[in-house]
Amino acid sequence: MPAPGRLVSLVEDEETIRESVSFALRREGYRTEVFADGLAAWDAFSRSLPDLAILDIGLPLVDGLELCRRLRARSAALPIIFVTSREDEFDRVLGLELGADDYLCKPFSMRELMARVKVLLRRAALTGSELPSGDEHPIIVGALRLDPLRLTVTWNATDVPLTVTEFLLLQALARRAGVVKTREQLMDEAYQDRVSVSDRTIDSHVKRIRRKFQSVDPGFDAIEGVYGAGYRYRGERP
Repeated sequence: MPAPGRLVSLVEDEETIRESVSFALRREGYRTEVFADGLAAWDAFSRSLPDLAILDIGLPLVDGLELCRRLRARSAALPIIFVTSREDEFDRVLGLELGADDYLCKPFSMRELMARVKVLLRRAALTGSELPSGDEHPIIVGALRLDPLRLTVTWNATDVPLTVTEFLLLQALARRAGVVKTREQLMDEAYQDRVSVSDRTIDSHVKRIRRKFQSVDPGFDAIEGVYGAGYRYRGERP
């Protein structure tokens, strides 16, 4: 069960989605507050921040992009998940570098959303004294370092901010450096309960990961596409 008292705020103008998500959150043991528009949400957030926010992009009055921008101005650490009707909508979010931790496209799996909420709240609650165990030890492949416990990535000691989905995909490749992973295998690694996930979705994620690494190292080329097969991470484990 989640830690008691964790407050998750949902800002969604579609009533059916609002009701189903809030029900799922309460079933998982979270406190919830829901808002049908961005203005009402911001009025509440300006007084007190939740532990995690789930934002629709296409909100009335104040849209999800602006709401995320305002939240980030108040807190760099608040976990934020976007939900969106179209994947290309989120390309604009990435372009604006608003700092969302992850996103899901509608229709999304409720199990998938709950998994993302759990992971992000866990990361937010971590202290520097917590020690890794088992599969949570850092993964180091050359200049790449991934911390599965804190979901952090560095390249040549420089932070590379990835969403949860991007982290899981990169982790799947780096754990088996040099081995080709099919798109199907990568889907299994990144999505616990697939809904509307296609080869194109995986390709889009890989493109974004490459772009983020190239922003800190223009020569980054460690993720290789293998025609007709999938992707592999080039490099050897120490």
